[in-house]
Amino acid sequence: MSARPLFLAGALALGACSAPPPSGEPVRITIPRGATLGAVADTLHAYQIVESPRWFRLYATVRRRDRAIQAGVYDFYRHRPVSEVLAALVSGRAAYQRLVIPEGLMLTEIAAEVERQLGVPAESLLAATRDTAIVDQVAPGAASLEGYLYPSTYFIPVPPDARAIVAQMVREFETRWEAGWTARLDTLGLTRHQVVTLASIIEGEVRRDRDRAYVSSVYHNRLRAGWRLQADPTVIYALGRRRRLYERDYLRSSPYNTYLNDGLPPGPIGQPSAASIAATLYPASTDFFFLVAQADGHHIFSRTLAEHRAAVDRVQGARTP
Repeated sequence: MSARPLFLAGALALGACSAPPPSGEPVRITIPRGATLGAVADTLHAYQIVESPRWFRLYATVRRRDRAIQAGVYDFYRHRPVSEVLAALVSGRAAYQRLVIPEGLMLTEIAAEVERQLGVPAESLLAATRDTAIVDQVAPGAASLEGYLYPSTYFIPVPPDARAIVAQMVREFETRWEAGWTARLDTLGLTRHQVVTLASIIEGEVRRDRDRAYVSSVYHNRLRAGWRLQADPTVIYALGRRRRLYERDYLRSSPYNTYLNDGLPPGPIGQPSAASIAATLYPASTDFFFLVAQADGHHIFSRTLAEHRAAVDRVQGARTP
């Protein structure tokens, strides 16, 4: 065997040698577009990710991956095998930031969370949610993607991009939408947008999971009877911020105020969970028309106005010191 094959075999063995498990905090580095193999190797060495820039260059060349390294932002632990580092750079396994979006938030609140957690300007995210190229694919005719940014925990590639974040959250919504739900729409005589709208109201009302299908039944019963929904979460949405509601708030003129307008509001008032969408599609079978929330979050459901007034008195009495 010639010296060259032995040399190459040695380089491959060196690159694939084992190393102790990662320890300490990861180091974040940026590989710019058009960076040479030498520049990449020097950056990795400067941050102590690889021991030898020469061996990294050799290993990448022998593996014929010297031109396959992808630009991006990466998190690496120090003193790692060159095989592990090169594999990450070639596959584009870039660094990620965690984004946590709870259920029921309005778009404006999501935008504020994205800015707080990722540093992406809130207005940039809101602009992306109004992009008709995306909106028309998900909710044709809607003004924005309100209701369709699914509440979940996300891992967002660095650097974060508003349009990419919105697209990722919309994909999650579509993934969570079950095939059988579309067939159920015809049974209820509702469009998907109407279901998402009602689900967002239920999400805003419910604090306990066991109440979800019963809250849904109240709103379905009211819609069928031609009654106004009179849902407090829609008044909060009309106000544009969360605070205690006063009598004057129920008189605020807005198409979203279901105390003043018949039927459903024009669109969702927040981002519903899959549980609220399922409850909307499959409400409990009841003759309840009224509900009131107790201090612990559970609701009291009533059939008649007299029963409801008695329930409200009990709740208010329980809250009085």
